[in-house]
Amino acid sequence: MEKSVLRVFGDEQLDTSPGVHVFGIRHLSPAGAHHLLAFLEEIQPTIVLIEGPSDASHLIREMTSLGVVPPIAILAYTDGLPVRTLLYPYANYSPEYQAFVWARHNQVQAAFIDLPSVHALALYEQRQLKRIATDSQLQESDDFHVYAKEQSTLYQRIAELSEEPDYEAYWERHYEHNLNHDAYRQSIHQFSKQMRELTSRQELQLAPQEAAYNEIRESYMRRKIQDAIAEGHDPDKIVVVTGAHHASAMNLQAPAMTDEELKGLPKTTTKLTLMPYSYYKLSSHSGYGAGNQAPAYYESFWQCLQSGDLHRLPALYFSQVAAHLRAHGTYRSTASLIEAVRLAEALASLHDGNMPTWKDLRDAAIVCLGFGELSTIAEALARTDIGTAIGRLPEGVSQTPIQDDLNRELKRLKLDKYKTAVATTLELDLRENRRVKSEEAAYLDLKRSVLLQRLELLGIQFARKERVHQASASWAENWVLRWTPESEIQAVESTLKGETIELAAAFVLKEKLEVCADIAEASHMIRIACDCNLTELMDQAITTLQGLAVDAGNFEQIAGAAYELSVLIRYGSIRRIETETLVPLLQQLFLRGTLLLVDASGCNDDAAGGMVRGIQSLHTVAQEHYNQVDDRLWFNKLQDLASRDDRNAKLSGFAFAILLERNEIADEQVEREVSRRLSPGIPVDLGAGWFEGMSMRNRYALLSRVTLWKQLDAYIGSLEKDAFHRSLVFLRRAFSSFEPREKAGVAEMMGDIWGVGADTAGAALQQPLNEEEKEKLDELNEFDFGDL
Repeated sequence: MEKSVLRVFGDEQLDTSPGVHVFGIRHLSPAGAHHLLAFLEEIQPTIVLIEGPSDASHLIREMTSLGVVPPIAILAYTDGLPVRTLLYPYANYSPEYQAFVWARHNQVQAAFIDLPSVHALALYEQRQLKRIATDSQLQESDDFHVYAKEQSTLYQRIAELSEEPDYEAYWERHYEHNLNHDAYRQSIHQFSKQMRELTSRQELQLAPQEAAYNEIRESYMRRKIQDAIAEGHDPDKIVVVTGAHHASAMNLQAPAMTDEELKGLPKTTTKLTLMPYSYYKLSSHSGYGAGNQAPAYYESFWQCLQSGDLHRLPALYFSQVAAHLRAHGTYRSTASLIEAVRLAEALASLHDGNMPTWKDLRDAAIVCLGFGELSTIAEALARTDIGTAIGRLPEGVSQTPIQDDLNRELKRLKLDKYKTAVATTLELDLRENRRVKSEEAAYLDLKRSVLLQRLELLGIQFARKERVHQASASWAENWVLRWTPESEIQAVESTLKGETIELAAAFVLKEKLEVCADIAEASHMIRIACDCNLTELMDQAITTLQGLAVDAGNFEQIAGAAYELSVLIRYGSIRRIETETLVPLLQQLFLRGTLLLVDASGCNDDAAGGMVRGIQSLHTVAQEHYNQVDDRLWFNKLQDLASRDDRNAKLSGFAFAILLERNEIADEQVEREVSRRLSPGIPVDLGAGWFEGMSMRNRYALLSRVTLWKQLDAYIGSLEKDAFHRSLVFLRRAFSSFEPREKAGVAEMMGDIWGVGADTAGAALQQPLNEEEKEKLDELNEFDFGDL
């Protein structure tokens, strides 16, 4: 053990005695992967030790099995709620992933050597909690942000000294473009060592938790290296692949973690799984700190490196941009592409580079393909730089039961093609398709809807439901489907709720029912159970609703519950659900809501909005189920509310509008009621508030009654100045919901009433304000409406 030494690369003299080889990398570096493969071929190690969770070593072979398409990720998650996760993503051009591939092809052992996830997750959570625990630790958190800012400033300074636009351009030109194997290894090691020396004292002072966490990780990795030697591997045949920042810390002369120290680390219980990942999530645009700005570009970079023709990259890049432009109807000539390549190479030569960086390519694309405008080619650049690729894992590769079930369901229902990063609209027709022979095909869209509804219940954001036209709302559904790594993580988290999508959805709905406290929510649970085809829980939800309905006294909740049941009864047959048992419950809720209507309407304007929605809901139930509920009693109560002066004026006006719409009030009665409500002696908040409520229903019924507008005109004309100003609060609110053609109709009607003619009034309405009218509006802006 003592005789084993560390082989490092830098300005210092290299030790020629046998020793462990440490290859420092940058994550997501195609040049790093390229040089690492060459190094592995040269050393021919018997074991490759890689930075990563050591309890995930068994997944390495699966990650390189047939059918796996990167990007992919290892997901570590706690097996208790709330779920905590850590991700270890890999692209095809990740040095670590290429080390896995090399080890498999050469039948060499590969293993992870970083902290196991049971400790890494526990330490991560502990660090997060410590940052917010006390005031002093909040100061420590502030210090951490200072440290992060100082780090960023250091990288910016490097870019400035190298005369590059940013650090990424500096890195690419000096390291990714460096095709000399020895020079790459030596320069990256020396660079990282010096950077560590520059920042270590600052990190210890301003971010001690991060410094301590790195020390723990590095001592554990040294322990794993020693374990490999103890297992019989010749030190000279061991290659350690680690982030360059940690390379200098892999010195075995430094202490390794002891058994006692390992036992003292915090620990939690975790599980591990593999999941597809996406180029967008690998990019720094998604917030991934170790990402690069253009994963798809670096994939092209990697392919060119593999073919031994890196100088082909600029032409390949511009061709891809042009192809994306052409796909959307914008064409660029071959001459423009040639000029773009020449400009990019010229930009590189200005920086003494041997080939263009990604920044050079983008600048040349904007000039030669966008003609100086980024907006013209922004989407094409995004697809070329970041891409929409999502990795793939074949069946049989280690995943959680719920991931396997979800993949089976997507394949069975022919939805697996929508598992992409590009949002796609899916239109479903829930009715039986009589043109097909099998039942599976006849109800394919219905079964798709059930799955998507279950995913929505579980919070798996693969599908988002959109509104459809009311005429087809009973049988049509529109969904926008888009798969993201977050969707995969959400699916993994659902494993704690059940081993299949159906069981997990049932678990979530059962939990919601157990804490359900109002009837509106309970009725919504019935609807969800129906949409998700969870019949047993639908019965439980009905029982819950029945129990809550006994003591229910909130009109809005009762109306909302009745409406939910109404929708289910009307459209339950589409989903092949028996709904007859819901009718008595609907009748009970409707009767209770009807009897509560008048008393509940004695509320203020703040509560009136909810009451209006409730009245709308119960009125819809009365219309749709007039043979099953007491609609005559409902209209009697509406008439009572419409005639009352001691209820909320807006609600009385709204009830009056419903009766007007249904022709339940004679013309003479209309004139009397309007005259009474809009008489000069009525307080402005009552008169204008009543009109506001009345205007919330059928506008055509209002516009057809000239007498009503004459009385409104006379009422407004009778108001004193202050009262008129106050009426504007209600009148403006009333007319704000009118459509332009309805407002034009009112103007033309008033023109006839005033004797100036409909056309003249309509034209005047379209004219810009004159100075006198603007002054009057300014006066209104200064009016004090506070006491309202």
